[in-house]
This record gives sequence, structure tokens and C-alpha cells, in this order.
Amino acid sequence: MDETLVLQRTTMSETEEAGAGTAGIVRRRLTEARWVLMAAAVAIVALGYAGGLSIAWIALAIAFVVLVAALARRKTARRVRAEADAAASLGFEGLSAQALAEAVPDPMIVFDPHGIVVTRNEAARTAFGKLDAGTLLNLRFRTPEFQDLLAALLAGGEGPLSCEYVERVPIERWFRIAGTSVGESSGLFVLVFKDQSEIRRIDRMRADFIANASHELRTPLASVAGFIDTLRGPARNDPKAREQFLQIMQNQTARMARLIDDLLSLSRLEMKSYAPASGTIDVRPLVEGVIDALRHLAADNGVDIVKDIPSGPVEVRGNGDELTQVFENLLENAIKYGQSGGRVEVSVLPAEPGTGPRVSFTDHGPGIAEEHLPRVTERFYRVDVETSRSQKGTGLGLAIVKHILTRHNARLTIKSKIGEGATFTVNFPTN
Repeated sequence: MDETLVLQRTTMSETEEAGAGTAGIVRRRLTEARWVLMAAAVAIVALGYAGGLSIAWIALAIAFVVLVAALARRKTARRVRAEADAAASLGFEGLSAQALAEAVPDPMIVFDPHGIVVTRNEAARTAFGKLDAGTLLNLRFRTPEFQDLLAALLAGGEGPLSCEYVERVPIERWFRIAGTSVGESSGLFVLVFKDQSEIRRIDRMRADFIANASHELRTPLASVAGFIDTLRGPARNDPKAREQFLQIMQNQTARMARLIDDLLSLSRLEMKSYAPASGTIDVRPLVEGVIDALRHLAADNGVDIVKDIPSGPVEVRGNGDELTQVFENLLENAIKYGQSGGRVEVSVLPAEPGTGPRVSFTDHGPGIAEEHLPRVTERFYRVDVETSRSQKGTGLGLAIVKHILTRHNARLTIKSKIGEGATFTVNFPTN
């Protein structure tokens, strides 16, 4: 069996060295047979000193040469097997750890027994920022779960170990980390980060949708069901009551339709909230169009719209349809909840040194208490539940505004005092 391995290895070596010429093959053969040649030389010298070529001396010399050749062949076979095992443990001969890391699409970090980064791929740099060689992992990833995983790996934990890791800034992302050692004697370890953010967002949206929709839909559904029972029973032959109940049922179903539309819009925005908007657009015609579209609502609520819009273009980077939805929600809120002030002011401010363009909506209504300001963009959060529902609000308008502006790298600032109205300002980034 050993001789067969040696023969196969020798044949492969000769084929590989054909490009180097016959001289290379001869040198390799002579090197491998050096012990046999030395044994033959010793036997010849011994025969010379013996002074004759008796059969006993010849037999002894041949036996000596055969023994040395067998031992040399066995040693060569062991060396060939050792080289093969070493090549198998290396995997890809001549390929660096950095090249292997770059071939992995997920963030990957290779580190030593001291928890110090040896190398990382481009995906890891993109996900976690600067992670140069020499960085201490326990100082970069500080969650208890990660610290426990790192300690278990460095302590010689068997098999792949894993944990959950959450990156909070600049955006919230979830990762499933798998860690293991590299080989038995390399002294290196590897971490692979599998991004679970999209799955988590989908699961959370599904749970939120079920919880919020069931809560918000319960009241109108109960009203509609109750009026149907009344119309089929006591009010069966009462035309006046029937007309009144049908009007209420129509209002309730319209409320449910608005709620479902807003929930679907919010879900679509959350699915693509981290995809930056592209393209440049002038916000002036967008604001003008929104004012014209809502003038009838302002008239119905006894509100005058006063606008302050420059004549020149005010360009921002963004999507026209989504920004129109932002301006519609903000102006509609100003009209509905600030109608007691009788006036809503809309202003478009061009970019200035150090600041980007701004669009403001100011009402002179009752205002918003300071403790409510940080939460008004949360889904279904209402400062006054009864007023919101009487104004046909769904509690989702400002949440939609926040998600659209996040995608546009813009900010919504709110300034308000009780009895002095409120100002909602969209702050676009500087170009």
C-alpha cells in the first residue's frame, strides 16, 4: 500500500516538474535515492577491502542495499502522507485569510486567542465601521451576549457557538453571530454575522399590524354590528332611524378604510425605510399643489391658509409623491387641530449657509403640551383621543411622516406651547 502511494506521488511529481526540464527530475530522483546510493557505495568499498568477490560477500552486500532501499522508501511514503495531510488542512494552497474572508458575503472577522482582530472582510467594515487589525473585539462589541460568546470561544468551546447581537446606531440592526475556531493548530477564530434585520422588521410589523388593527378596528366593527342588529330588529320599519344608522355605519366603514390604507402605507414605508431616496425635485410646486388640494377642507373648518413661498426654485433630493404625502399630512393636521386659531401659515425657506431647505406649517390652535412632543410621531399615539377621532384621524399620519423623512435623511422638528399653537418644520439636509 505504501509503495503504491509513493509510486502515485512520484508520477504526479514528474508530471508537475515536466516544465522544469529533465535536469530537475534527475536531481529529485538522486535526492530521494541518496541513501540507496550511499549503501551501494559502502558495499562496493567493503568488497574491495575483502579482496575478493565470494558468494557470501556478494549476498551480504545485496542484502544491505535492499534493506537501506526499503527503509528509504518507507520514509518517503511517510513524508508524502504528511505533506498530503498538511495540504488538506490548509484547504486552498497560497490563498490568504483576507482573500477567503472577502469571498464570504456576510460580515466576517478573524481574530487571535487574545481577542484581537487579525483581518475582516469588506462587508464587516461596511456594517461596523473601522475594524482594523489590532482592534480588541471586547471593546468594540460590548453586549453581554457577545462577551459571553467571545469568552466561550477563547476558552476552547467545542463546535460552532452562536448568539444574538443588536446594533443600535446609526440604525437598528439584528445579527445572528456564529463563531468557531479555524483548524486545530492555527490558533485563530472566526465570527460570521448573519443579518436578521429584515426578518425581524417583517415579524415586528406583522405583530404590530395585528395588535394595532385589532384595537383600532374593534370600535367601528362593534358599531356596525350593533346597527345592523338594530336595523334588522326594532328599526326595521323606521325610515328615519334607518337613514340615521346607515349614515353612522358609512362613517365607521370609511374610518376603517382610512385606517387600513394608513397601515398599509406605513408598512410599505418601513420595508424600504433604509433605501435612500434619489433624484432632485423642487418642493415649491409640491407645497402649492397641497395647498390648492386642501383649500376646501380649510374652508369647511373656517381656516385661512397664508403662504410664504419664494419665487425661485427650492430643490431637495427626494421622491415627489412621498414628499407630497408628508406635506398633505402636516397641512391637514394644522387645519383640523388648529382650526380654533382661524389661520394656518405655510412657509418654504431656501437653503442657507449651514442649513438646508425648510418647509414649515404653523397653526394658532390650542397647542401641544411639552410632555407629548417626543411621542407624537409614534403609531396610534394621540394627544387627545376624542378630538382625534372626531377629526377622522387614524393616529398614523405623523408616523408616516417620520418614516418618509427618515428615508430622505430629513428631520421633523416640533415647537409648541399651550394656547399658542404649534409649528411643524421639515428640515432637509444640505446638498
